[in-house]
Amino acid sequence: MTMHSTMKTRLLPALTALTVCLAPMAQAAGGATPDEIVAKVKEAAAMLARDGAAGLAQINDPGGEWVWKDTYVFALDCSDKSVVAHPVQPELIGRSLTDIKDSKGNEFLVYMCLASKVPGGGWVEYWWPIPGMGADQAVRKISFIQQVEGTPYQVAAGVYDETVSLWTLNESSR
Repeated sequence: MTMHSTMKTRLLPALTALTVCLAPMAQAAGGATPDEIVAKVKEAAAMLARDGAAGLAQINDPGGEWVWKDTYVFALDCSDKSVVAHPVQPELIGRSLTDIKDSKGNEFLVYMCLASKVPGGGWVEYWWPIPGMGADQAVRKISFIQQVEGTPYQVAAGVYDETVSLWTLNESSR
């Protein structure tokens, strides 16, 4: 066994444990939790169900209540296949869902539309740059999405998280 493989064998479990331990600390330091994401998406869905298209302006406000901690709510129209509200990247509004891909080439917004059809909503994972870090710095992001009753809209919000299981999130949000 080489020194490199010995170090790798010893360090990998330690680094994995450190990552698992630090992820909750990052959330405790001000990052949104998956439970907060679900609650905020449900709140935004209720607002859009009440206000309809007029509510999209509230979601688009970068200083509004739908931008909080380290995340934000955005909205899609899956029937029209377009982004209809995005407070952090307004240049995405009006773009086709199939034109927007994550860093691995996945049409993740199409997957979000599928997840929104699940009663109560669902979680989707994709690889997206952290705002302000550069497009080449994409990391795993998980977003919760749900249909807005009585409208063509779906609302979502997400968090950057390398550790939480997508299966666990989808099971717990049902």
